[in-house]
Amino acid sequence: MTTYHVHNTDIECIVGDIAAQSDVQAVVNAANAELQTGGGVAGALHRAAGPGLARECASMAPIGPGEAVISGGHDLPNKHVIHVLGPVYGVDEPAADYLAACHRQAIRLAETHGITSIAFPAISTGAFGYPLDEAANVAAAAVSRAVADVDAVTHVRFVLFEDFARKIYAQAFATHAV
Repeated sequence: MTTYHVHNTDIECIVGDIAAQSDVQAVVNAANAELQTGGGVAGALHRAAGPGLARECASMAPIGPGEAVISGGHDLPNKHVIHVLGPVYGVDEPAADYLAACHRQAIRLAETHGITSIAFPAISTGAFGYPLDEAANVAAAAVSRAVADVDAVTHVRFVLFEDFARKIYAQAFATHAV
């Protein structure tokens, strides 16, 4: 695990399962536009949350790239799920702006709801094809800026699927965490 302190927020990068982050109040879902179960992060979170998550999300869909909405956690160990639609790399342009917006909007929603701890996956790096190193740099810059404007959010975690990805995100935060 690698931890950085940015403004009043601790930011950590770990390897783990986004659906098993029992010590954070909210997890971020790398959602599809319809906010329904699918593959990757969305599938894992929906499976762990149970059918109530899809029912709750139905009235909030669709969302566009860079947008975020919040739901309950249902059967997850978290009180909330913040759903973001990351960009499809090379299709949704400007991809970096949309990806940064996902991170900023998630932090803003957490702040608005008094959420102190939030866990992110590597948004758009799976089926949406965003290169890991580019996504890490966009995420690190966006989150480092976003936490400067919040009071409630004091703990941000990036839950990565393997140590290679954790190292890339940790390096990005080492560059952007000032």
